[in-house]
Amino acid sequence: MTTPDPAAVPEEPGSPVRDLPGRRAVAEQRTLHQGMVFDLVRDTVDFAEGVRFDREYLRHTGAVAVLALDAQDRVLLIHQYRHPVGHTLWEIPAGLLDIGGEAPHLAAARELAEETGFVPGQMSTLLDLRPSPGGSDEVIRVYLATGLQESPEEFERIDEEAELVTRWVPLEEAIDAVLDGRLTNATTVAALLALQVQRTRAGTAAVLRAADAPFPERPGRN
Repeated sequence: MTTPDPAAVPEEPGSPVRDLPGRRAVAEQRTLHQGMVFDLVRDTVDFAEGVRFDREYLRHTGAVAVLALDAQDRVLLIHQYRHPVGHTLWEIPAGLLDIGGEAPHLAAARELAEETGFVPGQMSTLLDLRPSPGGSDEVIRVYLATGLQESPEEFERIDEEAELVTRWVPLEEAIDAVLDGRLTNATTVAALLALQVQRTRAGTAAVLRAADAPFPERPGRN
């Protein structure tokens, strides 16, 4: 029988539930494939005394996304081709954290402008996601943006973004599409449902974290 890492032991009953950092020691890490966006790595993990195993996962840059809401209670969605799933999906604007030194909330505002032509007046942190923690170290932060204005800049869209289409969709209609299975992008689904829950619980954006709230910890990163 092994002794669990103290950092992985649940806190006392009654304390707030939360995810706990506590990366186990890595005896060896190998990059199996270096990709355009993310790498495939294999870690040899010293899990506990006498317990060692290998795990392969995608090492991801991280990402940000924006749920943009206008004064008519409509959300701004983009229609974008996604080759791995062979579908063109309705999604909220999103992008990679692939510019060194760029703060996540500024990256989100930039991606919103580049993909939709709008800049946010106000931004708050809506939620954080680890979409596939068993196979990827990706973290996505989703922001709520309001007070949108047209960007003074024009952006050239290339590759899969060349055919990108935007649409303002009433929030209730978008939520219905999620529950009907017509919208399936995981980040979009989580963002829409999180906003709906936030409204029913508080009725005000005051309960949301600031846009520049600390980004989720990523153990194992420099």
